[in-house]
Amino acid sequence: MKNTKAIIISPAWPLRGGIANLAEALSRSMNQFGFDSSIVSFSLQYPSFLFPGKTQYDDSSPPKGISIFTLLNSINPINWISTANFICKQKPELIIVRYWLPFMGPCLGTVIRIVKWKLPNVTVIALTDNVIPHEKRFGDSVFTKYFLKPCDGFIAMSKSVLNDIQSFVNNKPLVFSPHPVYDTFGDKISLQEAREKLNISKEEKVVLFFGIIRKYKGLELLLQAFAIEKVKKLNLKLIIAGEFYDDSQPYLDFIESHQLKNNIVLSNAYIPFEEVKNYFCASNLVVQPYLTATQSGVTQIAYHFNKPMIVTNVGGLPEMVENGVSGYVVNTNPLEIADAIENYFVLDKENEFTENVKVEKKKFDWEYMILSINNLWAEIKKKAK
Repeated sequence: MKNTKAIIISPAWPLRGGIANLAEALSRSMNQFGFDSSIVSFSLQYPSFLFPGKTQYDDSSPPKGISIFTLLNSINPINWISTANFICKQKPELIIVRYWLPFMGPCLGTVIRIVKWKLPNVTVIALTDNVIPHEKRFGDSVFTKYFLKPCDGFIAMSKSVLNDIQSFVNNKPLVFSPHPVYDTFGDKISLQEAREKLNISKEEKVVLFFGIIRKYKGLELLLQAFAIEKVKKLNLKLIIAGEFYDDSQPYLDFIESHQLKNNIVLSNAYIPFEEVKNYFCASNLVVQPYLTATQSGVTQIAYHFNKPMIVTNVGGLPEMVENGVSGYVVNTNPLEIADAIENYFVLDKENEFTENVKVEKKKFDWEYMILSINNLWAEIKKKAK
């Protein structure tokens, strides 16, 4: 493994978002464990008319300690050839390619095929966030099959994605390795300091919903829970921190019609890298009321900042949160979410759950992801002999 040349094909800075953040953390961790890794990222990830947010770019400073090559154009086949040629010139022994959306299947699948044709001994491992998307579109299955076929092995970060891969692939090695803790957003700061930055009183009890807002994220369930009388009586603050990728008006209308404005702190914007800690450190509880899910980076940011969570019983979320230990796992039902919120604050579970979170997050150390990569790689090479 020492000085093994590895290429990660993934979005990375200056592109924004959880997939980019994870790729950067993966490269840094691989280097710490003896690899010589770099990232091949996208010069064009999505055409602007397909991107629902305000911008695809993060204006924060570039991450330190890793190499990023901004090359790949997702819709330009000529560029796929030149990018594959660049990768071949690096002579990697291992390629880890991120897969999160079928739209990327033609681009990534073609690059892999060209590289494997020119470098027949290279091993390609797909690190799969999703293979069946949350929001289905025509062509998903065809594009996913095209991507998966040339890959030598697969890592899934949730058991639900592992099962999805098995529906497409036979006789190829695959492993489950949970999403590691995000340790890239800086050190924890005091609740008082975080509250001052967000202009929230230190006496408030604060619930956090974090991340881009799409239908499958279930924000409406959390708002409905806040409108239930038992939660209203607690007079909590709900921070909604993330850019709306859906129409915001139905959410705003619900807040208005249920007299929740005084209980809501709305940050309708992409949260810059260096400000993420303010939102987590200002909160007492993180809630992920998702309608569908695979794994979630939000959970692992919460673990980094030692924050208990409420998650819904969908996808890989129950694999990350131990019910009644590091938080609560509930059904996609506003009343169950309300019950969990009430129990947490009325029974004063914060200190107990926080101490449990500090223990539980050790399960998601980066060492386990690197070990999974090494073990899978060894299995692939043994099978190829």
